[in-house]
Formats: sequence, C-alpha cells, structure tokens
Amino acid sequence: MSEYLQIHPTHPQGRRVERAAAIVRDGGVIVYPTDSTYALGCRLADKSAVDRVRNLRRLPRDHLLALVCRDLSELATYARVDNTTYRIIKHYLPGPYTFVLRGSREAPRRLVHRHRRTIGLRVPDHPVTQALLTAIGEPLLSTTLLLPEEELPVTDVAERRADFQHAVDVIVNSGAGGLRPTTVVDLTNGEMTVLRQGVGAL
Repeated sequence: MSEYLQIHPTHPQGRRVERAAAIVRDGGVIVYPTDSTYALGCRLADKSAVDRVRNLRRLPRDHLLALVCRDLSELATYARVDNTTYRIIKHYLPGPYTFVLRGSREAPRRLVHRHRRTIGLRVPDHPVTQALLTAIGEPLLSTTLLLPEEELPVTDVAERRADFQHAVDVIVNSGAGGLRPTTVVDLTNGEMTVLRQGVGAL
C-alpha cells in the first residue's frame, strides 16, 4: 500500500517533500499535483517504475510520456533547442504547457518517440511540483493521472485513493486538482503547432 502525504499547496512542508522524494529516488511511482492536473511520475532511469506507470494508465508503447523539469537549464540535455525555439519556450515556461521537441543524441531511448524521434518537455508552475523536483534532484517522467476507461483525470486523490493506492508508492495530496491537461505544442518544424488545447492559453 502506498504512503499518503498531505502537503500544503503553496507552502510545502520540507520534511514531507523530502519523504516523497526519497521514495521516488528509491524507484517508486508517485502521484503528485501540477499546475494542470494530478500526475503519475517516476525517475527516467527506473524502467520497472516506467512500466508500472504505463500499466496503470494502460498506455500503448508509442504513447509519449512527458519529461517534467525544474527549469529550462535541464532542457538542453534531452532536446535540440535553437535560439528561436528557446525564446518561445522561455516565454511560456514555467506554466501548463508541454512542448514537443526533437530529442538530443543523449536522450534515453524510453523518452524518445520511436518513429518521430521527438520528446515532450514541460516545466510546471506549482510550488509542490517544484519542491519535489528540487528534492529529487532530476526530472520526472510523467503522465496525467487518468485512470483506464475514464474520460476525466482524478481531481480528488483522497476520495479516489483506493483506486490506485496499490499501484503506486506515494500519494501527495495538495488539494483539488484540475480537470484540463496541459496545452501541447509541437515545435519540431520551427513553428508553433497546437496538438492539444488544454489549460494553457497561447
């Protein structure tokens, strides 16, 4: 059964944040809040944890998971970003956007789309997310907490806890989550192409 942590949405308690981060660093799967919806996340390097996230969501192998970063400085490790693309991303991030970019040569295979060689990157503007990423010390591979055969993401993790508490290792509750996911923008061709209109306005 997962560990359950109540963390303040604007003033995260350091000890609880560190406890959640420690579980993730040890290979755990986390439910955590973002500036769009609640999300499932794990370390990129933990293949078994990534598989558990995919199994919980029943995602196909070619479904692109997003890499959630602390800031823009982490992007260059995983994506090819020219000056124009960087200016666009800097204008919108941090915020509720996922940008699809060309993966770099150093990007791990499980992060890059098999056919298009693209990755999805985001930098959330949420105090708890930022605190978790700082404590973990690296990005999270992540996807919306949307349970199989449901049309809307989970907004009340306390009320729905029984539905996924045996599939994850730690649940961070910071109050009601949103219903709309991020706005997804493709920048691989040098232009802004909206693939999904979500909570982020363009």
